[in-house]
Amino acid sequence: MLLVALMGLVGLVMVIAVSILTPAHDCGGHSMDTSKLVLVVDDDAAMLWSVARMLRQFGYASLLFPSAEAFENHSNFDRAVCVLLDIDMGDGSGIELRHGLKAAGISLPVIYMTGNDSRAVRMAAYQSGCLAYLISQNRSPRVR
Repeated sequence: MLLVALMGLVGLVMVIAVSILTPAHDCGGHSMDTSKLVLVVDDDAAMLWSVARMLRQFGYASLLFPSAEAFENHSNFDRAVCVLLDIDMGDGSGIELRHGLKAAGISLPVIYMTGNDSRAVRMAAYQSGCLAYLISQNRSPRVR
């Protein structure tokens, strides 16, 4: 099950990374604090919902975007603490979306997720200024 894989090391790294960005993080609370909003962009519906569920368990609200285009049409970033971007989507690249955010003057931290790791993609992700780069291959996630 995808959720079980995510709740392992990748889940822990994601929650820690987002926690660093939010000084008032309370891991013990289960109430939904909408001031801790994570934007999640992935064209895989199962991944979107799994990540949203995991974030909810740690008290984070999430706003889900099923495509690069849907995210590009979003304009309110005031409440967001972080963006989780899939790198390889059918209608665009998470790295391109990151560059678009920078060009628009939006300085949200970005965590990339990908199932298609390569040295070139990894280097481009790091050069774009990401907070973390998460790899999921054969349902065995790992962090680089």
